[in-house]
Amino acid sequence: MHVSFLGGPRPQRGVGVVAPFDFALDRELWRWVPDDISLHLTRTPFVPVEVSLDLARLVSEHETLHDAVRTLNAVAPEVVAYACTSGSFVGGVAGERAMCEAMTRAGEVPSLTTSGALLAALTELGARRIALVTPYTVSVTQSLEEYLAEAGVEVTGRAFMGLTRHIWKVPYRDVVDMARQAVKGAADALFISCTNLPTYDVIPQLEAELRIPVVSANQVTMWAALRRLGTRAVGPYQALLDESARRQGPVLPEEHQEGLS
Repeated sequence: MHVSFLGGPRPQRGVGVVAPFDFALDRELWRWVPDDISLHLTRTPFVPVEVSLDLARLVSEHETLHDAVRTLNAVAPEVVAYACTSGSFVGGVAGERAMCEAMTRAGEVPSLTTSGALLAALTELGARRIALVTPYTVSVTQSLEEYLAEAGVEVTGRAFMGLTRHIWKVPYRDVVDMARQAVKGAADALFISCTNLPTYDVIPQLEAELRIPVVSANQVTMWAALRRLGTRAVGPYQALLDESARRQGPVLPEEHQEGLS
């Protein structure tokens, strides 16, 4: 068969992603992306610091972001996302906005961060009181709560893991257990923080069990980036991505309700 008969490849639109040096979940990001979108990832330079507020500050310096975005310019993405929660909330609301402005100047394309995308997602869901799960230490978790409070979001319950490394190795079962601990009292939604924490497959399970929308760091990052392109993230049984599920409450087929209890 002649190659000319194939007619491809299909035209692609690009999303540039700047991730911390230790980011290990490239595959998870791709799971939210429709077929006509490509992700172009670059990482910030390695620094010998464990996950902490100091690390969050180092990987979010404007010079670091500028250089990372410039490396993406060659492939001409239509939007650039900084995929790091702690690095984008550590400077507060004003710091997050300044990061977006710095990236936009470097790439001359619209830019966003995970923490900014979180606030946009909570607004989309009408959520002003949330339960919170993080893999972080107490100081990093408190910094996230301060960022949310500054934006007018109340944390009604929390659970954190106290980890300083290898966050991507946390199993789904532990994420589910932490979510159950965090949801106490009235909460409009649950947020699972950290782009290095696996969450894709637990979101439907938790929404079905807890009966509230569940959003995660990687999910909101991809949702916000793809919305900038006028398209939708791919994610079955996830209330943020499915307006009908948001209205009716998530209902899973039986094969999706097993194995994570």
